Amino acid sequence: MKCSYCGREAEWMDNAVIYGRSYGKSKMIWFCRPCDAWVGCHNNTKEPLGTFADKDLRTARIKAHAAFDVLWKSGVMKRKEAYKYLSEKMGRDMHVGQSDLATCNQIIKLCGGRNEGGEL
Repeated sequence: MKCSYCGREAEWMDNAVIYGRSYGKSKMIWFCRPCDAWVGCHNNTKEPLGTFADKDLRTARIKAHAAFDVLWKSGVMKRKEAYKYLSEKMGRDMHVGQSDLATCNQIIKLCGGRNEGGEL
């Protein structure tokens, strides 16, 4: 698999290289050392969960997920309903792990006006 930042071949490896120990049920990642970019894999296969993310994009995705998670963790919606809501608002199927910086900022803006109870 090629890194989407530099085009080099990425390495498939245990995420212990990032976290210092194997982390999660699906511990395998594609990793581009020169770009410090990686993407996790489905069930320890070579199938990526999303797209490569460097430090800036990882930070944006964490913030987008935090804003989005209020929708379903508050109990206002179920998780699937929250993804459907987000997809409808964004006009396309949405997954934070496939989002670029601009999309993460849209998600944060769209979901960021909610309080901890999930209400606008």
